[in-house]
Amino acid sequence: MQGEFPEVNKCVVAVVPHTHWMDLFLGILLRNVWGKSIGFIGKQSLFNIPVVGWLLKKAGGMPVVREQKQDTVSAIAAIFDRTEVFRLSLSPEGTRNKVTEWKTGFYFIAKQANVPIVLVAFDYKNKRVKVSKALTPSENKANDFEVYYHFFEGVIGKVAHKSF
Repeated sequence: MQGEFPEVNKCVVAVVPHTHWMDLFLGILLRNVWGKSIGFIGKQSLFNIPVVGWLLKKAGGMPVVREQKQDTVSAIAAIFDRTEVFRLSLSPEGTRNKVTEWKTGFYFIAKQANVPIVLVAFDYKNKRVKVSKALTPSENKANDFEVYYHFFEGVIGKVAHKSF
């Protein structure tokens, strides 16, 4: 492990790369090691599967309907506003497939909720997990993303098609 999970009650946890379904179990294991409650979101269809949906909810999962046009950023930011402790894990890639560009929802959720971002890298090649300090998004998105991308340089996921 490189770094320690920061002592924050509210944050967006950006986990990269997300290449395999086993990343979920690694995340659950880590949050238990850290002693932190960290939730996650997933597509609604996964939660519709009887046993799987129940298990995902028990593990801290919240379903998101991605097909509908809705302001997901505001809806999630509102959860931060009405809770004392809320840490939300997201994959900026938005999928386990190879992507060339991250989705920016995690960034705008953190900005709107006025909470920091904690970066977590699952580096399977080097058998390590990297954790950043709590990073407050600034008014310069390009500079912020440069910092984020730099943090993940050289990290390789379980499926090696993704690396930074």
